[in-house]
Amino acid sequence: MASVSVRLGERSYIIAFEKSLERLPRELKRLDLGTDAAVITNSKVKSLFGKRVVNSLKKAGLNAKFMLVPDSEKAKSLKEAMRLLASLSKFGGKRLFVVALGGGVVGDLGGFAASAYKRGIPYIQIPTTLLAQVDSSIGGKVAVDLPEGKNLVGSFYQPKLVYSDISVLKGLSDRDFASGLAEVIKYAVITDPALFGYLEHNRQKILRRDLCALFEIVRKCARIKAGIVSKDEREKRSIRTVLNYGHTIGHAIEAAQGYSGAYSHGEAIGLGMIAAARISQRLGIFSAKDLSRIEKLIRDFGLPVNLRKTSVGKIMRSLSYDKKFIRGINRFVLPVRIGKVVIKEGVPESVIREEIKRLYR
Repeated sequence: MASVSVRLGERSYIIAFEKSLERLPRELKRLDLGTDAAVITNSKVKSLFGKRVVNSLKKAGLNAKFMLVPDSEKAKSLKEAMRLLASLSKFGGKRLFVVALGGGVVGDLGGFAASAYKRGIPYIQIPTTLLAQVDSSIGGKVAVDLPEGKNLVGSFYQPKLVYSDISVLKGLSDRDFASGLAEVIKYAVITDPALFGYLEHNRQKILRRDLCALFEIVRKCARIKAGIVSKDEREKRSIRTVLNYGHTIGHAIEAAQGYSGAYSHGEAIGLGMIAAARISQRLGIFSAKDLSRIEKLIRDFGLPVNLRKTSVGKIMRSLSYDKKFIRGINRFVLPVRIGKVVIKEGVPESVIREEIKRLYR
């Protein structure tokens, strides 16, 4: 079994990469998390993978019950979290644990519910999207949204296992697949110029979902994130902060749109990465050549490079709620070259506003 370790002492766990769910039962037996599994997912994912997951749970000698949530970012609400917590209380299992089966929304919501119920019960992640496999399922950030901003209510709560079945990525819609590629591009920009070059030179293989190419990018991104999280689990040393490249403006775009789905998370992050790279160039710390490479790669992977359907004012208001800002001072992760970023505080508001405006052109 190919795997990567997230090393956090007694909270350590592995990220497993497989082409099926065949090894899941033995991993569950090894972990001995409980006897009753609450499988949190949405109806679409349940119809595609629910039976396979339940069969794996049964092979491990476990009981299972599905708990369905809506299939959109709006599921990440306090109302939905409270509904889930009530469902967990009615399950009745003495040794209860959560299986978060789905993409980033399910993983965040399921992990948050697991962290809150009885002050914390075990959970595992079975991510079914590229975005979740390379990013959101790893690292223990679990949260729900408020109308004012994204992920404003949450905690750090690590899973006991992340089990990534790479084969499920072949069935994703083109939009969902491209959304995940935005996070892959992020990892390349912040730490790995070789990965960036791989993406540039293997675009066709990746877009036709070649399994070898998918294994390459999922494992590389997971290894990068595992290494960063192992050094700075709770973002106290600013090491983990680099993972927010593109997310400052990206999250503000999502919030300004009311989490309507007009832009997927990855699409918003792609726009946020372009804006951050342009801000960096405006500040004189990033080259026009590397900026062009980032914009081209985002465009070549089918992600939008222009903004529509919301106002600059709404985005700026959403930015003011960003939890990454300190004492009201903005903080941006800005590239200085492909493979290296810096954290910049106090970027002039006029520069931010102008680069958001440029996204409309």
